Amino acid sequence: MATVTLGGNPVNTVGNIPTVGSDLPDFDLVNAELGSLKKSDFAGKKVVLNIFPSIDTGTCATSTRKFNELAANLDNTAVVCVSHDLPFAQKRFCGAEGIENVAMASDFRGGSFGKAFGLEFSDGPLAGLHSRVVIVADENGKVMHSQQVAEIADEPNYEAALAALK
Repeated sequence: MATVTLGGNPVNTVGNIPTVGSDLPDFDLVNAELGSLKKSDFAGKKVVLNIFPSIDTGTCATSTRKFNELAANLDNTAVVCVSHDLPFAQKRFCGAEGIENVAMASDFRGGSFGKAFGLEFSDGPLAGLHSRVVIVADENGKVMHSQQVAEIADEPNYEAALAALK
């Protein structure tokens, strides 16, 4: 279990996020077309997972915009933005914002991703949603960077995530 804060108040997660050097857990998320988006879809590519509570909050929207901008210049790298939002909401946001360089993925079917990655909130007002986490994995699925943002309202460290890709 990890503890982060929401407005300075402690909130717990169901476990701990994958650490550097560990294998990226398998996942099966829902894409914008209501199909499956799996870890195996990114075999041979580096993967940046930008994970957050909801696209309908300011910081989550900002991180999606920022990673979309950064993804345009990344070679052999997929950026996947993950939340519990319905794929319809994710698609609507991307269409309105011109987001085209990241894949949006939803964990709304059972929340297995948030549990497997240890980042689902177990208590507090956002219980059941994801904490703000960035995980970078290499072409072989080894975690090269992982950050669980200490205060939910804060943005992740984009520079550290990018540095892990080099």
